[in-house]
Amino acid sequence: MSAEVELALYAGSFDPPTYGHLDLVERASKLFPRVLVAVGHNTQRSPLFTLEERLELLRGVCRPFSNVSVDSFQGLLVDYGKRVGARVIVRGLRAGTDFEYELQIAHANADLRPEIDTVFLPTRTNYGFISASLVREISSHGGDVSRYAPPSVCVALEHKFGKAKPPV
Repeated sequence: MSAEVELALYAGSFDPPTYGHLDLVERASKLFPRVLVAVGHNTQRSPLFTLEERLELLRGVCRPFSNVSVDSFQGLLVDYGKRVGARVIVRGLRAGTDFEYELQIAHANADLRPEIDTVFLPTRTNYGFISASLVREISSHGGDVSRYAPPSVCVALEHKFGKAKPPV
């Protein structure tokens, strides 16, 4: 007897959210009745955007998807997943190197919480090279990241790096 998936969990740092992230949100929203996009709060990292800023950005870009909600968590993802009733963790794969790392994490998660499965979604070809760190790097030098991140994220990056364009 298999358990029906009601809630899928898509977690990450989303610093900042990119079109690659949004592609996975959209695709997961078509596969699962409900998707929870969860921002991990990692005290070992120094993100560009605060947790609150990332949540606000994600809520904005996820608004078109009626079955998607946004939250944050601390600690182990599988423990959070159990608390919220998630049956599946969605992970994106950009390249073969992602697979090795993600498979290792999926095995550890399955060992800790066997009732939560991991589903891998390969990124679309046009998003395969996009990463939040690449978007941050290009933006920090004043480069145009509008092909890689939603407009609200581009504006937030411009403000963060002090490169906001004056109003016309």
